[in-house]
Amino acid sequence: MFFGDNLLLLASVLVFVAVLITKVGVKLGAPSLLLFLLLGMAVGQDGLGVTFDDYELADHIGHFAMTVILFTGGFETVLKETKPVMKAGIWLSTLGVCLTVMFTALFIYFVTGKAWMAGFSAMGCILVAAVMSSTDSLSIFSVLNGKRLRLRGDLAPLLELESGSNDPVAYILTILMVQLMTKPLETAPGIIAGVIVVIVQIAVGVGMGFAIGYGGKWLISKIRLDNNALMGILILSIGFFANGMASVFGGQGLISIYIAGVIISNKADIPRKKEIAKFFDGITWIMQLAMFLILGLLARPSNMLPVLLPAILTGLFIFVVARPASVFLTLLPFKQFKFKEKLFVSWVGLKGAGPILFALYPVVHEIPGAQDIFNVVFVVTLMSLVLQGITIVPLARKLNLSYEKDPEVQSFGMELPEEMGLLSDHVVTPEDLSAGKTLRELHLPHGIRVMMVKREGKFLVPHGSMELMEGDHLVIVMGESDD
Repeated sequence: MFFGDNLLLLASVLVFVAVLITKVGVKLGAPSLLLFLLLGMAVGQDGLGVTFDDYELADHIGHFAMTVILFTGGFETVLKETKPVMKAGIWLSTLGVCLTVMFTALFIYFVTGKAWMAGFSAMGCILVAAVMSSTDSLSIFSVLNGKRLRLRGDLAPLLELESGSNDPVAYILTILMVQLMTKPLETAPGIIAGVIVVIVQIAVGVGMGFAIGYGGKWLISKIRLDNNALMGILILSIGFFANGMASVFGGQGLISIYIAGVIISNKADIPRKKEIAKFFDGITWIMQLAMFLILGLLARPSNMLPVLLPAILTGLFIFVVARPASVFLTLLPFKQFKFKEKLFVSWVGLKGAGPILFALYPVVHEIPGAQDIFNVVFVVTLMSLVLQGITIVPLARKLNLSYEKDPEVQSFGMELPEEMGLLSDHVVTPEDLSAGKTLRELHLPHGIRVMMVKREGKFLVPHGSMELMEGDHLVIVMGESDD
């Protein structure tokens, strides 16, 4: 193989192609992460012949990538927007996950389990269901952003909060099931002990996340760095510290790093926060891309054929029955969500890298039938990204739950304090020029000022007598005015 002795060359080609095919994903309305997976499979052993079968290494790389992704998710969470859906999101990521696992495990045990893992116990069925129980908001919003759509109401913060906090819950359940199957402790005392361990892990993870998050807030107030990249690395290191300290004290590090990211972002006074957020966004894409490519390389389509039918049936049951039932039951007390909003949340519980990554854990710990579990989870994830991913936009429009996103603001690196006002971008239309072509004749509403005009790639300083043209981009600031 040409690339066999040059892994760096192979990596560069894969990353280059993966970035290019994101444009294909936007046109098809499919998550870019789906294409990353397919690219990895195409290059893998059943494709071009690149062999990669180190599950333990993939597990380590994937876990590291997951910590970065969760920290970025926490850092991008705006508590002001999330507060109205905080309870609903947490209930979805805890009770909702448990209900999904229960429904799916029962289906596997009584229906599909007999076709592909006849020797599995009830614990084994719960393990498979737990592995597949998390969702991925990045897949959802990559499709919506590609089509320049926003979700109405509180749907976006609800989905972001649920997806950001249900990965740790699914991972804890996966670890618990593996431990119960390997010791073995499939007895009432063993199960009770396992549940206690889960509660302790969550409590320690939450506590450590808050403690290090607020400690990080204090540290950032004392250390001021002019270099955005260095400041970003410093903040990220605090997140890694939260993850590591939680693990040292027997807690769940993924919960800790997510909470630390939320607190640091919303409580600390971070200079040039938007630029640092873009830095984190770039790192997150690299982590996602690398993780999906590696997971794609691990997949063997030829090994999936024996479990293809039960995997498809299991996937359809999750999409059509388990996920909707858990969402509707969990959101029953929350009257602010209408039927169509619950329906949308039920359908867009997309799978991402999480389930495939969690499926590596049974393989690494040599659980009987673990390879079949990995193959089934891979097929279900592909189904989710294709069926649910491609239908997100049509469903959102059909239910009238989305609207066109405003053009991206050309802020030139400026950040305005919230109390000062908001930056926005307006494209000049023929209707704007109907009363006159000069800026003065636009008759802008009270409290709005044009800061800059972008025309054919050039930035112009505005003045009242400037003649505007159709298609000009006006960078405006909206706020209080004393005139």
